[in-house]
Amino acid sequence: MSDDLYRKFRDNLNQMPIGYPPTESGVEIEILKKLFSDGEVEIALLLTPFSETPEEIALRTGVKESDLSQQLEAMAKKGLIFRIRRNGKVRYQIAPFMIGIYEYSVKKINPELARLYKTYYDEAFLGELGISDIPGFKVIPIEENIQPDQELLPHHTLENKIREARRISVAECICRKEAHLAGEGCNRPLETCLNFGVAAEYYIENGIGREIDADEAIAIIREADRAGLVHAGANSKHLSNICNCCPCCCASMKGITLKGHNKRKYMNSLYEAIIDTDACTECEACLENCPVRAISLRDIMQVDRTKCLGCGICAGKCPTGAIAVMLRKDREEPFDKVMDMGMAVLEAKKMLKP
Repeated sequence: MSDDLYRKFRDNLNQMPIGYPPTESGVEIEILKKLFSDGEVEIALLLTPFSETPEEIALRTGVKESDLSQQLEAMAKKGLIFRIRRNGKVRYQIAPFMIGIYEYSVKKINPELARLYKTYYDEAFLGELGISDIPGFKVIPIEENIQPDQELLPHHTLENKIREARRISVAECICRKEAHLAGEGCNRPLETCLNFGVAAEYYIENGIGREIDADEAIAIIREADRAGLVHAGANSKHLSNICNCCPCCCASMKGITLKGHNKRKYMNSLYEAIIDTDACTECEACLENCPVRAISLRDIMQVDRTKCLGCGICAGKCPTGAIAVMLRKDREEPFDKVMDMGMAVLEAKKMLKP
């Protein structure tokens, strides 16, 4: 089969809020060929971003439903498309490259695929991540690092939202795993990618992640905090996932730490760190542990709030408790739903077209 169907599928993926843009090298087609067979691409081309039953897809496309059901389920199990089970019905939809196909490949990624992912990131995908200037993630510190007098709404906290989740899964971090396979990366914890609700069901049913309870999820968050990982979820009030991101491997964080991009391209900071200079002993623990180097010593310790993610890692490492993590007065509240964020990103990208 020619590359035409793969290019068509690439173009479909590129219509998603976080798209899948073409490159001069064609590495994005190489990636699709590694993940999808010719027949699987043909099936994927039948899907839309909106979930449908096999019957609905068959009626719309004219494909025989009995064959289609088996093929769709096989592809869902391989992490190539997304599946939802609701009210006794199974529904399928196209999965974006990120968050989606990329993360779902965590169990099958190998050195060759890691190399292709890295090449694609450098050639096109980093630019795609930040192109809309609408952050895809919100950063939330753990409660013990937040100043206790703060008046918090449910979406400002992690632990209560985690305990409310219907199902929870944990998987390995695809970003750190890719970096390890490429001979780079760090030694921070690997099994830190948390998903909730329908996303958790998908991970559990397909063997991408394992099911855990709220206590273990919170323990993972706390361990990640001690390891200096930033707790970032989709920039919405609904809790669908939590990535625990390191500054050296995370696709979004690298845009800030390695490329020098404005944090707002990727991360919505709801909080900020405030240093009590009277209590500060200038031990420089915060300098060493801030993942984005937002703290400096200029006669006194200072926080550059334009860089600060509000992750709270500095507060957790401060031996004298001199750092308070507080809600930003000028914060931008997350979107109500992930779909609302996606629509806003698409609108912003339309404005960039000549």
